[in-house]
Amino acid sequence: MITTFDPQPMKPPADVFQGMEKDQYFSKLDLSKGYWQIPVRKEDIPKTAFVTMDGHYEFLRMPFGMMNSGATLTRAVKKLLCRMDNVVDYIDDLLVHTETWEAHVESLAELFRRLREANFTVGPIKCVLGSSTIDFLGHRLGQGTISLQDENVEKVRNAPRPKTKKKVRAFLGLVGYYKEFVPNFAAISAPLSDLVRKGQPNTVNWTDSQEKAYNSLKFAVTSKQVLQLPDIDKRFILRIDASGRGLGAALLQESDGMLFPVAYASKKLTDREQKYSVIEREALAIVWGVKKFSLYLYGTKFTLQTERIEYWIQRE
Repeated sequence: MITTFDPQPMKPPADVFQGMEKDQYFSKLDLSKGYWQIPVRKEDIPKTAFVTMDGHYEFLRMPFGMMNSGATLTRAVKKLLCRMDNVVDYIDDLLVHTETWEAHVESLAELFRRLREANFTVGPIKCVLGSSTIDFLGHRLGQGTISLQDENVEKVRNAPRPKTKKKVRAFLGLVGYYKEFVPNFAAISAPLSDLVRKGQPNTVNWTDSQEKAYNSLKFAVTSKQVLQLPDIDKRFILRIDASGRGLGAALLQESDGMLFPVAYASKKLTDREQKYSVIEREALAIVWGVKKFSLYLYGTKFTLQTERIEYWIQRE
């Protein structure tokens, strides 16, 4: 028996948080054992059979770990939330976000009604109602900003120096989840990512460059950088940087007369790209940066800032 893969795309956190820049009230609900709230079709129950020392068992409710469990739950939740524009979902987590308290109460009432009709239950211990700030997907939201969740910052702060390729990958994965908060992440992390390339020994050769990258990444993440949630009604500023090892881009917006970062992005240059001239790398950075932030920039007027703007003006 071969299971047919059921694809269900998952939004990255940056996309989940779109449209929340003006919201003042947040509530978070956690479906209690979300997977188990989906019944298995009667004809499919025998397909879930497994054997233990105590006998033969079959799942009556959708178990964790099956190929399409996540997609099935996600699709069921999206159907439940149809046309509730101020409620977002991520597997079994629901986030209600509104500008006014009146709208928040109405949204919660409608959500509770739908949950009750669908026989979904939530775990009260993990629920947060009517808060001005909220932790969701490892991030803290509130007052038009997004920052890092404290417990995840502590995980980075307490992360030991990796001694094997596997541990290096784990560390890069840990800090990489927050790479949009770290300017020039790719260039900074290059000495560490070089250690996990094919052909490198399993026991890593830790040098001063790796130590510097390790400390720089930990400092960048644990310094609790705060980003501004993007406001599509305001003009974006794209700031580009190109070095010998990588490309960097910062998306900025003005608020109260000051520039605030919305997101950072970076890319490690390939061996061939590192041979480009300075101007060629700068041009590459511009094209890459615009594509990277195309969600915000395509179809709008924005300001481009580069280190060598005088060169492009002269070319005109």
